[in-house]
Amino acid sequence: MQDAADLGKSAVGAANQPGTTTDEAESRVQEAVEAANEVAERTGGMGEPGRAMNRRSPFYMGLTGAAGVAVTFGLVELLIRSRSILIIIGLALFIACGLDPVVAWLTRRGWPRWAAVVMVLIALVGVIGMFLATAIPPLTAQTTALAKEVPTYLHQLQDHNSELGKLNQKYQIQSKLTSLLSSKGSALIGGVLGAGELVLSTFSEILAVLVLTVYFLAGLPAIKLFAYKLVPHSRRPRVILITDQIIIKVGGYVLGNFITSVIAGLGTFIWMIASGIPYPVLLALLVAILDLIPVIGSTIGGAIVTLVALTVSLPAAVATLAFYIAYRLAEDYLIVPRIMGRTVEVPAVVSLVAVLVGGVLLGIVGALVAIPVAAAIRLILNEVTFPRMDKS
Repeated sequence: MQDAADLGKSAVGAANQPGTTTDEAESRVQEAVEAANEVAERTGGMGEPGRAMNRRSPFYMGLTGAAGVAVTFGLVELLIRSRSILIIIGLALFIACGLDPVVAWLTRRGWPRWAAVVMVLIALVGVIGMFLATAIPPLTAQTTALAKEVPTYLHQLQDHNSELGKLNQKYQIQSKLTSLLSSKGSALIGGVLGAGELVLSTFSEILAVLVLTVYFLAGLPAIKLFAYKLVPHSRRPRVILITDQIIIKVGGYVLGNFITSVIAGLGTFIWMIASGIPYPVLLALLVAILDLIPVIGSTIGGAIVTLVALTVSLPAAVATLAFYIAYRLAEDYLIVPRIMGRTVEVPAVVSLVAVLVGGVLLGIVGALVAIPVAAAIRLILNEVTFPRMDKS
């Protein structure tokens, strides 16, 4: 082996240390070269690995522990710094999983995956476009009307016989607003500028979610296959079955939540038209959007509509409050159980706790995904954890 011989000659200088003659160093290196040649001829390769490092040695254990702490700290720091990006990615993946059952239904009927994704996206854009085309003209007209009515509301604040005037006399609303504008005008201007920046950042985040949703929806089978490769082969079939059930629950939740929001918006619109409450399209759209937030969304929307109904009359406000209390009960005990109960299968108490915890941790996004996440955890507990506990 010429390479080994050349290596041995080059190592002579390194072995020539004080206390060792040149001849002795050369002979020792030559012995090592001959031994290496013999091992190469016998094994036809690089020889056999030496004895493994003693993993119980204090040095190895300390080095491994320090490396583990460093890696864990780095991962935690990475998660904290990239929290906002991870929320966007997670929300896009959640929406893609919610739309995937529709795409899978089309593919089972012979549609190519790309054609099914394009059809779902076209249908989604068409629904949004029709909704905006229907809502924007009256929304614009009612917003303009609201701006024109502001002087009337200011006049009612000074009229002690009106409901707003009585509230102003009791709580000094006008004087507090005047004091706020005079003392903190610059802060309010800064707040308006900050609100504009918030709108721009929110729009960019929504655009990022939409783009990522398209990519995730198109490549979801490949993403699932990659995730399945990370699971041991013996457990892959069960993991695949559990994952499919979780995706079905997410899809059912997304569709059911959209249907309940449409019902809330339509109910609000019909009630406001029947009661003569102003701005029905504007407030119905607001209630429909807020109702996407489980448990508390329709309650917040109902409170806003009740306050607007107070500008009409106190009986109208009381009747509106009673309407939303009745709708809240109907949504909890009739609409939601029929639409999502069989698919998500999460008890009402668990849903409430999940929404509260999700809202505290991740805000509105956490409240949106809390119920399907609770459904996924409940499924894993029933299929994996509880059977193991029963056998232990």
